[in-house]
Amino acid sequence: MSRWSKWPHPGQAGPSPGLSPQAATGTSHSQQSQPWGALKRPGRASRLTHSMDLRTMTQSLVTLAEDNMAFFSGQGPGETARRLSGVFAGIREQALGLEPALGRLLSVAHLFDLDAETPANGYRSLVHTARCCLAHLLHKSRYVASNRRSIFFRTSHNLAELEAYLAALTQLRALAYYAQRLLAINRPGKLFFEGDEGVTADFLREYVTLHKGCFYGRCLGFQFTPAIRPFLQTISIGLVSFGEHYKRNETGLSVTASSLFTSGRFAIDPELRGAEFERIIQNLDVHFWKAFWNITEIEVLSSLANMASATVRVSRLLSLPPKAFEMPLTADPKLTVTISPPLAHTGPGPVLVRLISYDLREGQDSEELSSLVRSEGPRGLELRPRPQQAPRSRSLVVHIHGGGFVAQTSKSHEPYLKSWAQELGVPILSIDYSLAPEAPFPRALEECFYAYCWAVKHCGLLGSTGERICLAGDSAGGNLCFTVSLRAAAYGVRVPDGIMAAYPATMLQSAASPSRLLSLMDPLLPLSVLSKCVSAYAGGEMEDHSDSDQKALGMMGLVRRDTALLFRDLRLGASSWLNSFLELSGHKSRPNLVPTEEPMRRSVSEAALAQPEGPLGTDSLKYLTLHDLSLSSETQDTPELSLSAETLGPTTPSAVNFLFRPEDAPEEAEARDEISTKEEKVYSVRAAFPEGFHPRRSSQGAIQMPLYSAPIVKNPFMSPLLAPDSMLQTLPPVHIVACALDPMLDDSVMFARRLRSLGQPVTLHVVEDLPHGFLSLAALCRETRQAAALCVDRIRFILNPPGPATPAGPTTPPV
Repeated sequence: MSRWSKWPHPGQAGPSPGLSPQAATGTSHSQQSQPWGALKRPGRASRLTHSMDLRTMTQSLVTLAEDNMAFFSGQGPGETARRLSGVFAGIREQALGLEPALGRLLSVAHLFDLDAETPANGYRSLVHTARCCLAHLLHKSRYVASNRRSIFFRTSHNLAELEAYLAALTQLRALAYYAQRLLAINRPGKLFFEGDEGVTADFLREYVTLHKGCFYGRCLGFQFTPAIRPFLQTISIGLVSFGEHYKRNETGLSVTASSLFTSGRFAIDPELRGAEFERIIQNLDVHFWKAFWNITEIEVLSSLANMASATVRVSRLLSLPPKAFEMPLTADPKLTVTISPPLAHTGPGPVLVRLISYDLREGQDSEELSSLVRSEGPRGLELRPRPQQAPRSRSLVVHIHGGGFVAQTSKSHEPYLKSWAQELGVPILSIDYSLAPEAPFPRALEECFYAYCWAVKHCGLLGSTGERICLAGDSAGGNLCFTVSLRAAAYGVRVPDGIMAAYPATMLQSAASPSRLLSLMDPLLPLSVLSKCVSAYAGGEMEDHSDSDQKALGMMGLVRRDTALLFRDLRLGASSWLNSFLELSGHKSRPNLVPTEEPMRRSVSEAALAQPEGPLGTDSLKYLTLHDLSLSSETQDTPELSLSAETLGPTTPSAVNFLFRPEDAPEEAEARDEISTKEEKVYSVRAAFPEGFHPRRSSQGAIQMPLYSAPIVKNPFMSPLLAPDSMLQTLPPVHIVACALDPMLDDSVMFARRLRSLGQPVTLHVVEDLPHGFLSLAALCRETRQAAALCVDRIRFILNPPGPATPAGPTTPPV
């Protein structure tokens, strides 16, 4: 299923750069016996544009752009011809500037791979994403060259698409320069920056000012497989519609219903959708994302999802009482250790878990287990008497769901868990841990560890003998799988026989990496959203002390908001008019070049293209450079404190607002004048840009992005990548399934490299063309089904490892 072509190591001959098809989804029967090797599968036939090497693709695009530019330049002074000529001139400029930067990244990308059989890291992914954008522009340029004389040529549509992808290409060029900067300042072989935290602060400052709307409109999901793009479009339309009704006095179902009726205008106007999407991801808090991601928890939607999933005999929600119990020590089973119930933040409380089993097995209908069942209303599946029961399985899967530590429960993940139960033939226990920000770290870890130990001790009630136990989780759940195992080793109790982690988060500290650059365009995991989730889990989510009528925007709240926006637009419009009048009065000899022919609606992407290439614009937020936002060199020991930073709410040492408010412009100018007289910061990210290049800047207003440098995010039970060697050596065999286009890819690559360097058994399999969270999309298309099947294969490998037969034990049939 690969469209990646392998990039040879220096001195080797080979085809064009990219990721090889060896990290594919799926495996043959014979490959299941390879314990620690990468899965290998021939990639599908590549499209013509992806079979080109980077230089050939760039040259072809430049030639077509020059041809189209010359054609439309000779079509007269019309507005449409001028814009078409201008967009092809921009494509030519950006393609020529981008190609050398991508070539430099590819020349060293192999140094950051796990091994030669697993060519994957953020640098490769960034280059592949840029190639996808170039390929689309190449295809569109060919189409325009072939059809530009036709009477059926859709001028407006093609122009809008070209402008949108040119904006995307410009931003990708900026990301390539950022990646080059990371190469220059990182330690050899490291993907995450480990030095001065001011560099990460600089990156975040620069990131939040970049224009992102172009990636959420016409270009939405261009880097992913085409089969998944309609789903991403549906999600984006639902997100922006949901955002309009968020925080009103409505229930979750009424917000969803209202969103459906107002989503039409976002469906037909990609530019409007992209601009609104950018506003939402930059300005709404973690509570919005919790509410939106929990839409799948609504009874109607969850029932529909379960109707399309596999039918199982057992799906019961259990409530584990907060009672301490004893567990035997692995080193000496005659000794025990006390497992206390979770206590952090909210005190002792029950832990909810969901038991899923395809067959009714011994113990699952016992009175002891039935006493723990928690009713779910009419939806709950009740066990029906059966004349026969299946024997206990040799194996058990303990599952921990994802959701950014802030959202979802096992109900959201139940559809694919039912499929797992059917395919594996083993019981699955999924843990519903408490969510942030109400229950920050370490509450979730305590609850997951408590539930894991309870499952090991009471596996007979769950329909398993417990001979083999696998921990499995995705995203935040993958993080918790690692930390639960580390805690089990620290307690001296049984660790699982293996871990399957899908696209896990292993580094929660704010650290720049090449794959994190992809968050600029990722519709499911933008960096601002990731930052808000991490800050909530770290306990840094600040309470909103605004008035209650503002927190729940009713009709009057909407009127106040819209009135404020109106006055802001009037003020900016008057300022722009005055500046234009003064400029024209000083250049009276300049002819009026404003075209009057062919009036067309100026789209958001076209307006972005019309921005002057320099810092002299009317919008003070569009052209903020790193020099404007850089930290004083005298505050390197405390990089979170800035001369021009506005702290979030109550003063804390870690929360920083990386943008200025428009009303603070005079103070900003004075502060910049003072900073400009001091020595320029050594690690200036902005210095990576060549002279004359200016990425597009956001006009969505100031946002707040917390940068956490507090010790808690460096806790190995929160960021397992930062754990010392002695702790990582206690982990069982680890199988990681990552996404090549996921902003969290470098988390998986670096964690696998740490384990490999310690001699720990680890595999890393990278699926291509899919976004973060593909397990929840398993039924969507062939690619997601194959990726989900790879996860099942890794779990099966843990439960049924190859090799000599296991010692004789209880006479139970194999799984």
